[in-house]
Amino acid sequence: MTRSDSASDLARLTDALIAAARAAGADEADAIATSGTALSVEVRQGALEHAERAEGIDIGLRVILGGRQACVSASDTSDRTLAEMAERAVAMAREAPVDDHVGLAHPDQLASDGDTDAGPLQLDDGQPLPEPPALLELALRAEAAALAVKGVSMAESASASAVQRRIWLAASNGFSAGYGRSSHGISAVAITGEGLGMERDWAGESRVWAEDLPTPEEIGRLAGERTVARQGARKPPTGAFPILYDERVAGTLISHLLGAVNGSAVARGSSWLRNDLGQQVLPAGMNLTEDPRRPRHSASRPFDGEGLRTAPRLIVEAAELQGWTLDLATARKLGMASTASAVRGTSSPPSPGTSNVTLTAGEATPEELIREMGRGLVVTSMLGASINATTGDYSRGAAGFWVENGQIAYPVNECTIAGNLREMLMLMVAANDLPDWRSLRVPSLLVEGMTVAGE
Repeated sequence: MTRSDSASDLARLTDALIAAARAAGADEADAIATSGTALSVEVRQGALEHAERAEGIDIGLRVILGGRQACVSASDTSDRTLAEMAERAVAMAREAPVDDHVGLAHPDQLASDGDTDAGPLQLDDGQPLPEPPALLELALRAEAAALAVKGVSMAESASASAVQRRIWLAASNGFSAGYGRSSHGISAVAITGEGLGMERDWAGESRVWAEDLPTPEEIGRLAGERTVARQGARKPPTGAFPILYDERVAGTLISHLLGAVNGSAVARGSSWLRNDLGQQVLPAGMNLTEDPRRPRHSASRPFDGEGLRTAPRLIVEAAELQGWTLDLATARKLGMASTASAVRGTSSPPSPGTSNVTLTAGEATPEELIREMGRGLVVTSMLGASINATTGDYSRGAAGFWVENGQIAYPVNECTIAGNLREMLMLMVAANDLPDWRSLRVPSLLVEGMTVAGE
């Protein structure tokens, strides 16, 4: 089946779902259909460990009836299933609570035909899926590069994958459009040491276009070098110290801010930033921007999950919070306009979400910030989280490297870092190592005065 054939099939499915919903008694309805094929291979010790191919179609229907809504989904696309889905959704909606803010976009709000064209965004490289032997070769090359790093005792795994996916969204307000995506990835996990002294680390990259990927050798070597650097890890001292979030994990800090400005949290009153619209939330001069239309980026999209045209916007400008992230329902609850930020799957209604967010980079290199911190912690990986969404209190497990006299002294593990997000974000100093190709582009961030619990 060609890409164009797939698109027309998905469009027919969504049209049929909406017609069935109307026939079942729905006031309004929207439907989403997705199709995809995914290939992946995993190798270990120079041999194929696992190979998988998955393909299929998923469909979802949302119906709205008198301010009540319900969603159903299926993977069977027979006419009988479509009719049953519509009847079941309408029956569920009749039992749902009334929400006067629920409803489709007005036709005047919808993206125009020209705005739904995903061509300029280059979300699909137009290439056929690679054959399994080609993916196998990529994974083997990544594993070999990791094993070639002195000090690596074994490669836990190496993998390569490729995905083609297409989505179509249609609604009873007249919207109907879709687009395709491609994705390619390579990763490797290496191990150093033995027994209780074993340490591991990894490297991996994914791109929309295969030609934009680093080579398997680069990825495998980086996994090996990161792993060897962790030899002899131990707990750090306990106390209040500056912490440098490496760019690998710095985005987690900003993700907490994004969660706090999400319209759903604000409407519930469960955001620690719920009263800070127009107030300073970042250090002076910092911007936090969103651009859902960046070419060749995996989170880009020409329209949102409710058919509104996406556009760049400033979430934080010159350190001040400019607005919430809103879909139609949360915008209506808050008396505002949607920011065209609806995201959705086949089994759930729209909700607010972001794509391609970038934080302003600084001027200093990470190494210069490490020299400035004197004594403290560089965090390169995190696990677990205890975040109070209402107060911003923050506690997470971490691992990385201890710094003495402005130089990395030894690797650390099994420690906890804690603080309050409001204070942490206001004290950040950004490095100049802004990464590319990520949906959340955040440089390394130095935060003063956090609590480290180690030995």
